[in-house]
Amino acid sequence: MDDQQFRQLLDRFEFSWSGYRKVRKGVKKRISRHMNMLGCGSLTDYQIELDKNEEIRHQCELLLAVSISRFFRDRKFWQTLENRFLPDLCQKYRDNLKIWSAGCACGEEVYSFKIIWDCLQQRLVNLPDLEFLATDMNPIYIDKARVGIYSYSSLKEVKKEYQSKYFEQKIGKNLYQIKASIKNNIDWKIHHLLADPLGSDFHIIFLRNSVLTYYEKRLKKLALKNVLKSLARSGLLVIGTHETLPFETSGLTPVEPFSFVFRKG
Repeated sequence: MDDQQFRQLLDRFEFSWSGYRKVRKGVKKRISRHMNMLGCGSLTDYQIELDKNEEIRHQCELLLAVSISRFFRDRKFWQTLENRFLPDLCQKYRDNLKIWSAGCACGEEVYSFKIIWDCLQQRLVNLPDLEFLATDMNPIYIDKARVGIYSYSSLKEVKKEYQSKYFEQKIGKNLYQIKASIKNNIDWKIHHLLADPLGSDFHIIFLRNSVLTYYEKRLKKLALKNVLKSLARSGLLVIGTHETLPFETSGLTPVEPFSFVFRKG
């Protein structure tokens, strides 16, 4: 599959070429394997299958999904979250705190949060109850996240003391498993961000390096509007460091020192 054919396929799903350009090699390999499995000798044959079979179309969309993440990606943000944003929210919402990782991929973001939450529990008293929803449209990613096994390259931003405290190294392998204590109280669900939200009044929503990178503008707007319905007043929306909002809204205000963290008015 050449780039022109791949762009035709992306256009079909209203996915963004600019978002896929740097990661297209692996995605094209997955799609090519799917085409071969179906006996499709050309993109035209493949598109015919996508037209007539909704399940095949769904399989294709899952194969187009990209999961590139690591623990504590953008370390300065996580430090600020632990030392400023979360203590402020815990002071304001003393009963419970609701967090949603929307497009959680294989769980690195979710467990990064749970690690700093555990650190806060050791420093602060009377923290609110934590409700954590983690969703992704790809069930394979959700299954991997539940297991919580990662290569060492995913842990390169993790402090050494955290590596020993929160991970167990798999014997004879360069793999690390998140400890069971950090897996508690996470509600994993399969969910498409273009579908109706699964909850409301979340105090933090992570929407990082997903729809705002890989969708075209119309779908970005639809997905973001759905997500914002679920964000509580004064809640924080966190997007990717290189992402931008697809429309201007007076209801979201950037939170210094970050251009990618917004507070809902």
